[in-house]
Amino acid sequence: QVQLVESGGGLVQAGGSLRLSCTVSARTQLNIGWFRQAPGADREFVAAMGWTGDNIYYADSVKGRFVVSRDDAKKTVDLQMNTLKPEDSAIYYCAGSLMGGRPRVEQTYEYWGQGTQVTVSA
Repeated sequence: QVQLVESGGGLVQAGGSLRLSCTVSARTQLNIGWFRQAPGADREFVAAMGWTGDNIYYADSVKGRFVVSRDDAKKTVDLQMNTLKPEDSAIYYCAGSLMGGRPRVEQTYEYWGQGTQVTVSA
């Protein structure tokens, strides 16, 4: 059984930072993606990391500001978000995939967390 639980969301001023964690409960290593969904918008890709930690992908909108990392001892995949902007406000989801494939595509992922709210005030 696979379970993904996000934590670390909250309210922050523009220019600030937040660190999201995705705690992974699974019998096997997963490829992990981070997605976000703002009100009235489609869910969009943010970042992804392969299960080996070697393959990392970012959306252009967050490249240079967000960093994804994994801590196998803690069984977490973290998303460090820096220089946050109001347009980063959304519910952030982590997602897991056994087979991988196209890391930027949400249909690649079989397992999803419940999401955590990030709000960036101007």
